[in-house]
Amino acid sequence: VAIKVALSDELNDPETGARFRKMFFNEAHTAGSLTHPNIIHIYDAGVDSDTCYIVMEFIEGGNTLQSYSTAETLLPIEKVVEIMFKCATALDYAHRQGVVHRDIKPSNILVTKTQDIKIGDFSIAQIRKADAADETQPVGMMGSPRYMSPEQLTEDFVTNQTDLFSLGVVMYELLTGKSPFEAKNFSRLVTKILNEDPPPMRDYRADIPDVLSDIVTRAMQKKTSERYQTGLELASDLSKAFEYLERPKEDISTQEKFNSVKQLEFFQGFPDTEIWEIMRASSWQDYEDGEDIIVEGELDDCFYIIVTGKVGVMKNNAIIRTLNQGDCFGEMGYLAKTERTASIKSKGHTALLKINATVISQVSLNCQVRFLKVFLRTLIQRLSMTTQMISKDT
Repeated sequence: VAIKVALSDELNDPETGARFRKMFFNEAHTAGSLTHPNIIHIYDAGVDSDTCYIVMEFIEGGNTLQSYSTAETLLPIEKVVEIMFKCATALDYAHRQGVVHRDIKPSNILVTKTQDIKIGDFSIAQIRKADAADETQPVGMMGSPRYMSPEQLTEDFVTNQTDLFSLGVVMYELLTGKSPFEAKNFSRLVTKILNEDPPPMRDYRADIPDVLSDIVTRAMQKKTSERYQTGLELASDLSKAFEYLERPKEDISTQEKFNSVKQLEFFQGFPDTEIWEIMRASSWQDYEDGEDIIVEGELDDCFYIIVTGKVGVMKNNAIIRTLNQGDCFGEMGYLAKTERTASIKSKGHTALLKINATVISQVSLNCQVRFLKVFLRTLIQRLSMTTQMISKDT
């Protein structure tokens, strides 16, 4: 078992002690009334002198979903759907018992060693039953702002649909590594949640299917009438989405391109979401043998990465160097927007990623910084090789 203890200093604080004590025993009361495989079980609660304690189920080696909500640590889409299905069914059970969690967020959902999930921290949960003791339940604006529903922020009537909105926000983060309502301050966050739609998830991850995007969008509807009505309804749609994801895909060209780009040395260390960003800010170009890619003397601010095949670097119609899969070219034109000093022709079938300097400035800041670091490292290596070649010639 695990024992959660409230320190005497917190309980006896003249300003916050009463509220803290209320939240502590609210968790014991609400979660203790629930028995579900995906909700942390409460065994006992009590007071010993100035110490309050809750005895609960111990989750050995458990992380929280917070560990999987960044661009670098995303879970496979199928796994996210499976986890969200379990969360939706667990919440549906809690709601049918009259319990609204009110603080669904990644850090309150534990992941076990076997990749099962457990919802915890019912400290601000609301019991919607006639026999519920109001004096034990926290009141007012409760929750974590980034995951609050519109009705929580406006301190309106809260129902089970509040938890479904918050779960929609969690889904969005687990699928994209981004918050649907990014803001620099609380007032801007409130404005976004109340009035603005989140960016489409495909802006961050192009392989998210429409069926799943539609589910997340519906879960985060501003109006409760347009949102999922029950956790079971959400779970049903997630089940259908999982079936869709398991079907063989006829058109996997975009995914195949992504897989080809991901294995290139240039993109080692890039999280999947940032590779998708680069691909959306780039154009995929196919060339047959002997086609011109760059012509000497032309102005061009594009940078190229060879995904498959090879190209010849030419001066005066003679090949002076061959570049292979994973190599880059066009750095100086990209950086300085100067005339090209050599021509580039394809050698056999060649696929390139063409990156425009203007468009790349529109990707996320983290992605720009990572791209620039690799770009400069590549440029330095190229200049170093050129210097060595000149030294040998002299």
